Amino acid sequence: MRRVTALTLVASAFSLLMAPVASAQTDYPNRAITMVVPFAAGGATDVIARIVAEGMSRQLGKPIIIENVAGAGGTIGSIRVMRAAPDGYTLLTGHMGTHASSYALYEKRKYDPRTDFEPIGLMASAPIVVFGRKDLPATTFQEFVTLMKEKGPDFKVGHSGIGSNAHLTCTLLNALVGTKPTEIPYRGNGPLMNDLLGGAIDYSCDQVITVAPQVSAGAIKAFVVASPQRSKVLPDTATSGESGLKAYQADAWTALFSPKGLPDDIMTKIHAAYAKAMADPDAIGRLEKLGAVAPAPEQQSQTYLRNLVASDVDRWTRVITDAHISIAD
Repeated sequence: MRRVTALTLVASAFSLLMAPVASAQTDYPNRAITMVVPFAAGGATDVIARIVAEGMSRQLGKPIIIENVAGAGGTIGSIRVMRAAPDGYTLLTGHMGTHASSYALYEKRKYDPRTDFEPIGLMASAPIVVFGRKDLPATTFQEFVTLMKEKGPDFKVGHSGIGSNAHLTCTLLNALVGTKPTEIPYRGNGPLMNDLLGGAIDYSCDQVITVAPQVSAGAIKAFVVASPQRSKVLPDTATSGESGLKAYQADAWTALFSPKGLPDDIMTKIHAAYAKAMADPDAIGRLEKLGAVAPAPEQQSQTYLRNLVASDVDRWTRVITDAHISIAD
């Protein structure tokens, strides 16, 4: 009898200890959620995150607070989320840089984007645009490529830092057409655009969200969109396939991740809120107005994002290795 009583007491105590854990999962969320954006406020990744977070917040019934943790190409904020408790209260907005190219860029790898996070879903993608100063003596992409080859190292390409979308997508372009221009790095897109407008550099590459306003205003020229379809915000700019360089395909995608080990029941709730947010016509319209493309239903699964990360790690590792690019840290 004493042994049975003791076992009963132990079982009861264990149940009491486990009750808060079970409750924390079944009543998720019961407080605000933090979505880390590993870049400064106001950029394309930040804007996309805020659009999606707004919709998810309505579905989950709790506020989602955007926290900008910039630095080291987005890896500082990514590491912070990787090390956070996998309880659903810390999420990460990652992109092609943080969850693909970073793997090959850093000599000391801080994380493996394929295994150190739980993929939730793709938020948006935006095609890369090759653009240049408005007084360049080229109108079509073919004319632009001819000019690149004629100028060689006298042609100046600007990018917003080693490993940035601008840097890697221009590196890919240069490799495909066989040119070696002079690279001019900048501390962000703002200084780069100022020098491009002033004529200090000749061209760059970046996602359509960043480029479209200046192209529409006639301040710069857009030569090609690295996408199978034309961009709705730059309908007069030909695609790479239409321009004779189909191999030049590049999307600046943005996606949602959580720390590794997120319980299945919490993941189910988060993914359901994400999917409903992505189906909201208002959110889709706001993304399209920026020049981004909302993911189709078949692109919203965890498996799709997991495969996208893996394939892009392989792709950009080849580009980075072939170009002998690295960041010492």
